[in-house]
Amino acid sequence: MWPLYAAGFTTAFGAHGIAANLGGLSEDTVTSLLVLGGLLALYDGAEVVLKPVFGTLADRVGAKPVLLGGLIAFAGASALYAVADRPGWLWAARLGQGAAASAFSPSASSMVARLNPAAGRGRAFGSYGFYKSIGYTLGPLLGGVFVWAGGFRLLFTVMAICAAAVAVSAALVVPAVPPLPRRRQTLLDLAHRLSHRSFLVPTAALAAATAALSVGVGFLPVSGAAAGLGSVATGAAVSVLAASAAIVQPRAGRALDERRLSTRTGLLSGLLITATGLAAATLPGVAGVLLAAALIGIGTGLITPLGFAALAASTPEERMGQTMGSAELGRELGDAGGPLLVAGVATASTLATGYAALAALLAAGPLLALTVRPRRRAKPDHPEPA
Repeated sequence: MWPLYAAGFTTAFGAHGIAANLGGLSEDTVTSLLVLGGLLALYDGAEVVLKPVFGTLADRVGAKPVLLGGLIAFAGASALYAVADRPGWLWAARLGQGAAASAFSPSASSMVARLNPAAGRGRAFGSYGFYKSIGYTLGPLLGGVFVWAGGFRLLFTVMAICAAAVAVSAALVVPAVPPLPRRRQTLLDLAHRLSHRSFLVPTAALAAATAALSVGVGFLPVSGAAAGLGSVATGAAVSVLAASAAIVQPRAGRALDERRLSTRTGLLSGLLITATGLAAATLPGVAGVLLAAALIGIGTGLITPLGFAALAASTPEERMGQTMGSAELGRELGDAGGPLLVAGVATASTLATGYAALAALLAAGPLLALTVRPRRRAKPDHPEPA
């Protein structure tokens, strides 16, 4: 399992390690903002489009080849810029990294599900989420150190070496997970499965958690600066968020496996805690920032392993990659939608109002989906989350 956890770290480190340090690309402010937005959109846009595609491919040919191919492609895209070391090649490298991450990220999630028995998937996804959180936490810090020491060329070189090392270890250690025989699926069947409550509820919760996490990472430093905190202190507040999520995830997964926590209770609690954290961000001063960071981290740490475990439990083994890829798409939409919502409301009103709007959405929308019971059917096609 360690190479799969390392793959999770790689995608998180690759995304945040570079994105957090793109602001210094140009001396011209307008050009810098345009370049920053374009480069961020390239990576995330590739993931939105391609994750369901590669998830389905993993079901067809096996998850391990797609995992290895994605890691090798990520290493190659990173090496492209490391060798060229020219600003124009950064666009191609960033697009290649996003496409490659779209391949190995859902493949790794699928293998985490298939290589672990149902009774142990909560712990497995908790550990997988833990290492992704470490990547999110260390990415901006280590990325900044590498850029300071040797520019983007050194950072991309480290990315290439990291992805190549994970690919080699996965090839040697991770067992093959052959594709399973699959019943023919029409587009109507796919739409029915992805619109079923057993998929929509965990995916909506995961999207909500990712939205809150992105807002916390992006906007809590703004609130910290308004409260008089320096850059080091605001960075520490964001680290509290990431560390809280990293600590909670393995424990939440273990509690699920040991039946001390149900999926339903865990997702409800996680959404409410996350919403409370966003509401705390509206409080003035340092206390509001720190309380918001801790609660958002705890809430998202609860939701993430339980959401993925619920998806794995309700998915036929032969469709695991497709489900994980589609769920990752939901997370990417939350990743983009949360900051856009808060920024839009804040532009019309205040940042505190933006936090409150997202808090209300998290408390109302997914909560309604979890509490309203669907009509019973004689033979349900999919099991409900516990």
